[in-house]
Order: sequence, then structure tokens, then C-alpha cells
Amino acid sequence: MKNISAFALGLALAFPATATFAQDDTLVIGRSASTNALDPGFLREAATIVDNIFDTMVMRDEDMKLVPGLATGWTAVDDTTWEFTLREGVTFHNGEPFDAEAVKFSLDRVLNPDNKAPTISYIRTISSVEVVDPMTVRIVTAKPDPLLPTRMSRYPAYIVPPKYIAEHGREHFANNPVGTGAYTFVDFVPDERVTLEANPDYWRGQPDIKTVIWRPIPDATARITSLITGEVGLIEDVPVDLVPLLQQTPDADLVQVENGGLTIYLGLRMDKAPLDNVKVRQALNHAIDRVSITENLLGGLATPKGTQVGAADFGYLDVPVPEFDPELSKQLLAEAGFEDGFEITLQSSFRYMKNAEVAQTIAQGFEDIGLDVNQETMEWSVYTQTVPFEGPIYMLGWGSTQTLDADAAIYAIMKSGEPYSGARIDALDALLDQSRSTVDPEARAAILQEIQEVAAEQVPLVTLYQEDKLMGKAPNVNFDGRADARIPVFSITMD
Repeated sequence: MKNISAFALGLALAFPATATFAQDDTLVIGRSASTNALDPGFLREAATIVDNIFDTMVMRDEDMKLVPGLATGWTAVDDTTWEFTLREGVTFHNGEPFDAEAVKFSLDRVLNPDNKAPTISYIRTISSVEVVDPMTVRIVTAKPDPLLPTRMSRYPAYIVPPKYIAEHGREHFANNPVGTGAYTFVDFVPDERVTLEANPDYWRGQPDIKTVIWRPIPDATARITSLITGEVGLIEDVPVDLVPLLQQTPDADLVQVENGGLTIYLGLRMDKAPLDNVKVRQALNHAIDRVSITENLLGGLATPKGTQVGAADFGYLDVPVPEFDPELSKQLLAEAGFEDGFEITLQSSFRYMKNAEVAQTIAQGFEDIGLDVNQETMEWSVYTQTVPFEGPIYMLGWGSTQTLDADAAIYAIMKSGEPYSGARIDALDALLDQSRSTVDPEARAAILQEIQEVAAEQVPLVTLYQEDKLMGKAPNVNFDGRADARIPVFSITMD
């Protein structure tokens, strides 16, 4: 650790802080991964950038409470109908008016099965979107859905301009987005930058920061160096090894949100043998030393988990972390008829904390119980294009921080047939559907907890740990991080 930190510091000193590209009214943000596209309805990556270009009808404040966004209010008309009153006087960046037709268009394009939107699971409960009048829209769900307002607070529920997309097409829109948000799109150069400018007519007021530039800097040391030298003002994904450097240098600050990151897990393609055998899945579950990984590899900046659901989520159940027991794993394999093991492929990327090293450690644990593991490690831009993942075992991160409800943590990755799910468990499917149609909070919480109990037993996927959200910032940038992992530049100021 000391050698890496010293090397990074040496690089920083080679570039004096006076030689900076940043300006007083410009914030440059260094990202660990390149952006592939900017259409919020069809994302295969985090919504970090589009969150600043587009708005949703419902928003979350700094306390994570639901507050009005493009909708000034909403009410439940009956068990399956929600009515939203829209904010008047809002226009898209191209001058196109925001209205109920835009809301209907934005949701319908994701719900249309022909479009094969990878984000559809979040709003699949919707059966129709009805325009009541220009500033009123009704959303009808197939069954009672108490989470409907929450679903309207995150992607894919960002509102997009119907006329602009009709005129230019979806591909053009993905590279030249137009929204109603705090920042307008300037340019998008793949693998180089996304540039946004403050929207002077934003309905919440003009942002303090005039220009924001999102720069992909995949190399962690280069990302840290760019921060220390003043080339960037904020960086995502500080690697574990370089945390001490940020804590020691006066030229940068560490931003840490405990359990504010993604929950990392191994997806399992249950449609491929031998992962259709529950004893095999249980054997994998007990072959991983989560405590050692989080303490020794991740420096205590992640928490071992027994459930995908976050502790702050509605419906959370404190499921014990699976015990590391290689002998039990061997016994389970023998009971499943695989006492001599089998060959299998484990896919991973470089997206998460020490992703490659963690995958290698897990692969070694699988080898130790008699498996022959083929490891495939891909760049993130390639990895995301393999959805649904070929696997049969693939490492992925998932989060519910934007919703703070167990549904977001589990439905999309445990329900049969969902784009990101490899699970195939009938009892789990029934419970997941039941949870989405149960209105009574107490009854719904009980169902969500039962889902977590079934998952702990049946292992539709292997939950590993939840990362802390680690970022770095310049001392003059005022940003403490958020529990929902968003970076709303509108709320950031610079001294």
C-alpha cells in the first residue's frame, strides 16, 4: 500500500497544482468508467450523468424523502390508479414544452416490449399511462403497487421530449440528449468526455456551477493524481489502496458514505447445469471467505452481507452472512453428484473495488473445493454489452440506494425472465409478484422478509458484500456524498 501511495504522490508532485485545467465556474469530474450512451430509458450503467440532464416527476431530498419534482403532487385515486399533477411552465432544453404527453411517451417507450429496454423491470407494474389533460396524468398498474411514486423518482422514469426523439431518432438522442434538468448537453466524445452547461431557465433556479465535464479516467492512480494536481475537482471510485493518500494530503479530501455503494454479488445462470442444482449453489455460497475479502483485500471499506437488501431499505431482514466452510461445500457437491467437481466459467470486470483481485480470490476458493474455474475479466464497456450475462457465473454490483426499498434490491436480479436475472425459482417468483401487489405496509414487509429467507436457502445468487461509497474531492468543492449515490451537481458549490 505504501509503495502505491508513494508512487501516486510522486506523480502528483511532478504536476504542480498551478498547472490546472479547472476554472472557478467549471467542475471536472473524473470517472472510473467511460459512458456508453445517455438515453435514460435504456441505460446499462449508473444514471450519474443523465441524472443531471433529466428530471423525474418525483425526487428525493438530502434526507432521502420523496418530494415534488416535475410533478407538484400525486394521489392514489384507487388501489391501482395514481394521479400526478404536473408542474406548469417547464420546457425541455430545446424549447419543447413539458406536459402529460411527454410523461406518457417517456414511460410507454420503456414499457414497449419491442424496444427491449433493460430497465423495464423497475416500472413493469404499470399497465397504462393516461393523459387526463395537458398537466395531469394517471398511471394505472396491473395490481396495487404502493411503490409507484418511488418508481417515478429514478430511471427509467426520467422524462424525455417526444417531438425531439420522433424527429431525430433514438440513436441520435442517446448521443445528443435533451431533458428538462439543471444542465444542458454540450458534447459527448466517447472515452474522452461529456460536457454539460448550466440551464439558465431551470425551474429550480440556475445552478452555481456553470460547466461540468465528466472525464473517464479508468486508471485509479491517474484519477487520484488528477485530483491532487487540481486537474479535476471530484472523482468517483477511490480505490482501497489509495484511501490513505487522500487522508494524508492537504490537496484533496476523502468523501466516504458508509454502505453507500453497490452490493456486489455473483449472478448464477440457473438455466445452465449444474447451477440448476440447489446443493451446487449452496456449495458455492459456503466456499467464499467474505470476511477475509472485505478485511484483507478491501481494507474494511465494505461490509459482508447475507442479503441483497440494504439495512436502510424497507423490508430489510438481517440475514446472517453465510459461513465460510469449504468442507461443507465439498459435502454438498458430493450430495449433488459432483464429488469430482466440474468445470465452470466466472466472468467479472474492472468496475468495482479490486474487482479482478476479488474474482481471483473467489475463483481460488472454488478451485479449493474441487472445481476447475475459467476466469474471464472484461473491460466494463464490453461487459455491459453481454446482458443477459453468459456466465454461467458473473460478478455484478446492484443497489437500492435510490429507492430505499427491498424491491429495487431484489426484483430485477431474482425474478425469472428479467434482463439482469439468472434465477429460476417458482416460489421466489410468486413471492416477488405478491410483494408488488400488497399495499398494507406490514404485510408487504413480511413478504419481502420471506423472500430474503427463501433466497438465503435457495441461493438464486451469491451475495458477497456492500461497498462503501468512496469519492475524492478538492478542498474547495462542497459535497459530502449522498445515501442514494447520486452526484447532483445542482447541489454542489465551490468556494
